[in-house]
Amino acid sequence: MSATANTKAITPPDIAARKKKAPLVCLTAYTTPVARLVDPYCDVVLVGDSVGMVLHGLPSTLSVTLEMMIMHGQAVRRGLEQALMVVDMPFGSYEKSPEQAFRNGALIMAETGCAAVKLEGGETMAATIRFLANRGIPVMAHIGLTPQALNTFGGYRVQGRGEDAERISRDAFAVAEAGAFAVVLEKVPEALARRITGELAIPTIGIGASSSCDGQILVVDDMLGLFGDFRPKFVKRYAELGEGASAAIAAYAGDVRARRFPAAEHVFADPPMGVDAGGSKSGEAA
Repeated sequence: MSATANTKAITPPDIAARKKKAPLVCLTAYTTPVARLVDPYCDVVLVGDSVGMVLHGLPSTLSVTLEMMIMHGQAVRRGLEQALMVVDMPFGSYEKSPEQAFRNGALIMAETGCAAVKLEGGETMAATIRFLANRGIPVMAHIGLTPQALNTFGGYRVQGRGEDAERISRDAFAVAEAGAFAVVLEKVPEALARRITGELAIPTIGIGASSSCDGQILVVDDMLGLFGDFRPKFVKRYAELGEGASAAIAAYAGDVRARRFPAAEHVFADPPMGVDAGGSKSGEAA
């Protein structure tokens, strides 16, 4: 891809400049068709490691591999024209050292054509974020509930209540100071998310946080009603496509078993006698 290609595409500096302006619209995508659907409406499209649970049936994001993220990133890239594409760095691909994170982050960018990566962690990952940002890899940070650390948290629990709020605040300012261009705040109390958003110099993107955040993100399969294994409180269902798909599949199965499908309009009849399959009469010159 040339440096001048797709000049209309949103960039990380564009997102950073949206602080305290029109709210940022963000959704996940994992496939080309869904990327095409969300692209006209979104500022950021995240190829999230939630793909492991949503599309691969894994119990958590911990088993998601670098190869999976690259494959889905390539698919999403084919469906985008304007939205900023961010790819999650999966568990185990960046925590060991800034050098490991750079190596894998550069691979993700080279293989997918994404404009930025996202990684989880606050103060503990600040040095890594700085290392990447100083070497040409824009980073979106992710603090609060970080799903890759669910075993440490004891599950998908709200983070930042009571005295723990100070830890979340330190994380937010640490990633901003390190050079992240935006930060996801997940499953933190509304008042805390509102305060951090008001004080932080970079945009906050909420998921289970506050309407005061500079943007919002949801897993697209959650908000469309396609993923039904569980339903977080912070998800608003804008459609129930899973129920509609189930009804359609049941109707198809019924038609097949009753021999209503395929009907005459779905099959190919033999040509009239004396006319070949191409429409010409037998014996005519081709």
